[in-house]
Amino acid sequence: MEIDNPRAEQPAATLPAKPNFQPLKAHEISDGHVQFRKVTVPQHRYTPLKKVWMEIYNPIFEQMKIDIRMNLKKRRVELKTRTDTPDISNLQKCADFVHAFMLGFDVCDAVALLRLDELYVDSFEIKDVKTLRGEHLSRAIGRLSGKGGKTKFAIENSTKTRIVIADSKIHILGSFLNIKIARDSLCSLIMGSPAGKVYSKLRAVTARAEML
Repeated sequence: MEIDNPRAEQPAATLPAKPNFQPLKAHEISDGHVQFRKVTVPQHRYTPLKKVWMEIYNPIFEQMKIDIRMNLKKRRVELKTRTDTPDISNLQKCADFVHAFMLGFDVCDAVALLRLDELYVDSFEIKDVKTLRGEHLSRAIGRLSGKGGKTKFAIENSTKTRIVIADSKIHILGSFLNIKIARDSLCSLIMGSPAGKVYSKLRAVTARAEML
């Protein structure tokens, strides 16, 4: 006995073609609105900025496709996206690059922020570690630098970071793990540990980190 199946007689409905959307451009993600970043120029970095302006301008404008200008009236660097900006995150990278230079890093070191995603800048003050005043604070800053900057260079080379000591403020540029190792060494020096003890501990920690 055959049973009629009314569904079998009906032709299968054809599904509409799968849409093929083009990827959104950077300026389309923000509904065509231009995004801005502003970085204030400290008084003591104004002259160095004028000397290396083209070294900062070229990678930002030509490689990252971000517009940049110096607002002389308000003394700040202004950045904004363009229609041909390939990635919206380039704006923040450029702002971090300019900010790192304002903190005291060299252009050749700070430009790594544009090329590598895992780098960032960490800042802290000596008083965050230990409250020091007068000559005690001066001696702590001296221990961080060492004779002729020897201690600072040793920590930089061991941890593959860059360190800026600006009075009682300390800025470290590097990856997350390397910044942590460098910061621990600097904190030990602030607390009064001799440089030789910090060196030996630093060698052991960096050797362990390279094995990971």
